[in-house]
Amino acid sequence: MISERLLSTAVRSTQARYFARTPRSVESLPGPEPGKQYLLYAHVPFCERLCPYCSFNRFPFSEETARKYFGSLREQMRMVARLGYEFGALYVGGGTPTILVDELCATIDLARELFGELEVSTETNPNHLIPEVLEPLKDRVQRMSVGVQSFDDDLLKQMDRYDKYGSGAEILERIRLVEGFFHSLNVDMIFNFPSQTEAVLRRDVEMVKASRCNQTTFYPLMASSAVEKSLRSTVGMVDYDREARYYKILVDELADTFELSTAWTFSRTGGGMIDEYIVDYEEYVGIGSGAFSYLGGDIYLTTFSLRDYSAAIAEGRMPVAVGSADNGLGNRMRYRFLMDLFGLRLDKKKFEEDFGVSVERGLWKEMLFFRTFGGFATGTDEELTLTERGRYLTVVMQRSMFAHLNSLRDTARNALAPDERRLLFGDGAAGCEAGGHDESA
Repeated sequence: MISERLLSTAVRSTQARYFARTPRSVESLPGPEPGKQYLLYAHVPFCERLCPYCSFNRFPFSEETARKYFGSLREQMRMVARLGYEFGALYVGGGTPTILVDELCATIDLARELFGELEVSTETNPNHLIPEVLEPLKDRVQRMSVGVQSFDDDLLKQMDRYDKYGSGAEILERIRLVEGFFHSLNVDMIFNFPSQTEAVLRRDVEMVKASRCNQTTFYPLMASSAVEKSLRSTVGMVDYDREARYYKILVDELADTFELSTAWTFSRTGGGMIDEYIVDYEEYVGIGSGAFSYLGGDIYLTTFSLRDYSAAIAEGRMPVAVGSADNGLGNRMRYRFLMDLFGLRLDKKKFEEDFGVSVERGLWKEMLFFRTFGGFATGTDEELTLTERGRYLTVVMQRSMFAHLNSLRDTARNALAPDERRLLFGDGAAGCEAGGHDESA
């Protein structure tokens, strides 16, 4: 698809200018704008099994290390509160946030103590869909997101998830037992695996429908250079030439049960909470090792070292760095353009009010591209909405942006001490001051 190739190249070029080659350390995150509400993201970087395609900061689980980490995470939350931030929602991601449910509950309770009533979302894995994990969260969490990726047994085995989480049929049964437990139950899926056929994709869609979840998110397969080797040796190389065809299959096959909430999130007809917090909150504060923040047009990242993270928090400082090189008007407008279109509607009047220039004048190249390739369904004085082609182009833009974020993660991982890096990319056998645990845990 020529439009996909052109757009990918253009986004790579602009994002390369936005992201810094070397993040610049700063003393702290900046304070909030008066009266502005933000989203709070908390990162829990522990997993019982490390997936070969995952680019997020994650380490093999060790209870001692994880409990120490949760204590540091809550202390950083207090530091953020002292800066004066107000939050409307808390999103806990990972890793596996439910790895120690008592620590997760204590973290949610502190957030509500510091910031008032919050809408809380958290992620989990299929093996944690059990009463002892879910019951303590029932009155604390409104939205639960389960990382399934695929219901196909062969794909689960390629991803090293079959032995840990069970077969597709077993995972389906666990999800169905959770129906009605939370306000919203989201099933996270991935499409365009190299060995995924159209028949496998269609069956995944049918399994999602059968799960009775009220929301599903189908991410295109994305990988950073740091995980390319493990990805190639497990699931193979990504074929972007067929991505548009697979996306169309998803949209068509889900249409009788779900409606689009974002370009890659589908909510069961009748409502649901949108999976992507960046749609509802343009700016967010990230806490925890490996977390990102987007504030004032800048990307901030927190150290990926568990050891350095705990040490810095104990000393009363935030181990953060600026990962962006240019937070000028053009880049801030491009970010809004992408996020609004990803959310399926751009408010033109709000855009001009916030940036002092119309989207047609401020981003004339982007507007020309979308119009040339038939991306806009409506283009009134009030709004821009998308055609099916336009929604796919937005998926391409979002995927390309995440690729650059993943490259920034690679840079942060490269700065890890050898013992911590071995936990991520080696056999995990060597002792590590951050945990001393085995990657096969």
